[in-house]
Amino acid sequence: MHTSKAIPTQALFGQDGSLTTGSTVKLSTRDLDNLMQALDIDVIALTEILVPHAHRVEMGMIGAPGIHYNLSGVGRISINGGPQMPLSPHLLIIVPPNTPFTIEVDGGSGPPKLISRDCWTRRDDILRVAVPNEQPEIVQICGFFNASFGQSVRLFGELREPVIEQFAPADKIDLKLREAMDELLHQEVGVGAMTASLLKQIIVSLVRRSLKSSQRWTERFSILADRQVTRAFADMVARPGAAHTTQSLAHSAGLSRSSFMARFPDIFGQSPMVILRNLRMRQAAIDLTTTTMSIDAVALNVGYESRSSFVRAFRKAYNRDPSDYRRIAKAPKDVTS
Repeated sequence: MHTSKAIPTQALFGQDGSLTTGSTVKLSTRDLDNLMQALDIDVIALTEILVPHAHRVEMGMIGAPGIHYNLSGVGRISINGGPQMPLSPHLLIIVPPNTPFTIEVDGGSGPPKLISRDCWTRRDDILRVAVPNEQPEIVQICGFFNASFGQSVRLFGELREPVIEQFAPADKIDLKLREAMDELLHQEVGVGAMTASLLKQIIVSLVRRSLKSSQRWTERFSILADRQVTRAFADMVARPGAAHTTQSLAHSAGLSRSSFMARFPDIFGQSPMVILRNLRMRQAAIDLTTTTMSIDAVALNVGYESRSSFVRAFRKAYNRDPSDYRRIAKAPKDVTS
């Protein structure tokens, strides 16, 4: 398991309180705040895992990162066949996408008994793994989700190693996860928005913890590792409708245009203008569903002077015209009691 070396506080923060990786390269608290505000969370599923003494559970690969929070009990976890790590109450682990893991608890004379698939039950979007008539030792809630900016930039998509943080009861991570489970179980209006909001609060808590930690796990994310390029990306996220050019973005990053254009695709997988278009379409979708702005006004707000150019770009991103997107999004939903 990767363990970062302790880094002196003065190496972490500049005099203005911004996060640094050197004497001149900084990602300000404001930039991080802009990134967190624009982060979209899509909740895929929640899982409740209850492991009694002398049992183990094996979970296969899921194509999305997972937040695993140990509510109570002690045991061990092995991630992707790696060495076993102790589990304790209020330990939070983010497991990368497509990464299997095993949880086990001692208690018998032989090896822990595998919890069979017969003990896996599903209700709505919640999977429950529990042995009938057995008192659990480990109680863990897992939330599987995608976190992205626009349609193409995923915060956890390139994560290769788990993120591990020890929280405390006062942090109330457990309450947020239980509330998310209650939302899924009751399926009331706005359940998707509520569960996404609750998981986003947990991710923000992790980022705040990282800013105060010597381990700085945020550097494991490729989109945060290059502070100069990420600073330009944060400007794009905060002001998608601004008249950005490759030259202005390179200036924001403190790089030459050629260096910026070489480094940006290495991190984000696409050119700055492609990423900017995705961010603009995301903002346009928000404007269409949350305001009464005209289509022309929405186009201008996201940086398009030509309505026809905006409509073409939006249709390519969402497979429908902006007016149809708004009409469908605002149509009354069939709500049953």
